[in-house]
Amino acid sequence: MSTEELACTYAALALHDDGIPVTADKIAALLNAAGVTFAPYWPGIFARALGNKNLDDLITNSGGGAPAAAPAASSAPAAGGAAPAAKEEKKKEEPKEEEDDDMGFGLFD
Repeated sequence: MSTEELACTYAALALHDDGIPVTADKIAALLNAAGVTFAPYWPGIFARALGNKNLDDLITNSGGGAPAAAPAASSAPAAGGAAPAAKEEKKKEEPKEEEDDDMGFGLFD
């Protein structure tokens, strides 16, 4: 995603958060106020793409999250010692999260 696209995304979110209709003029005004250099077609593209959408739904239902966990069959552990296996799986997943934190995006630098 280019800097211009990202700036338009943030402008649209800021406008929506303030309860202001997301229009090309409003996006452009916000980008100009922030000193962002952008191609003049970007605000119009974003305004047309978001104009008839419910942004609250887009924000809350955006893409894939983790799949829902399967319900437990019973509260007692299985005969093979399933409870320790679950703890081992948890330990294996934790380092994976740490690896994801440093993917070079520089989000929290």
